[in-house]
Amino acid sequence: MKRKKKIPLRKCVGCDQRREKKELIRIVRSPEGEVDVDTTGKKPGRGAYLCPEKDCLKKAFKNKRIERDLQIELPQEIKEFLEGKINGNS
Repeated sequence: MKRKKKIPLRKCVGCDQRREKKELIRIVRSPEGEVDVDTTGKKPGRGAYLCPEKDCLKKAFKNKRIERDLQIELPQEIKEFLEGKINGNS
């Protein structure tokens, strides 16, 4: 009998809904303190997950949820990258 592979779920920092990890955008703070968007989902460090939707991004920026989860100030270039990525998809 084959076992079903467990699908990892993560919570979006914008809407607080649980979704499959691969559906979300991961922002990671490395052990050295650098912040980056993790496209592979495998970079080491503390991660925050975000739905690829404008409303979630607005809520996450407005309430500084990404900064709170990563325990660091989010660089402007990362904010601009996320805005471009999400606004381009919607």
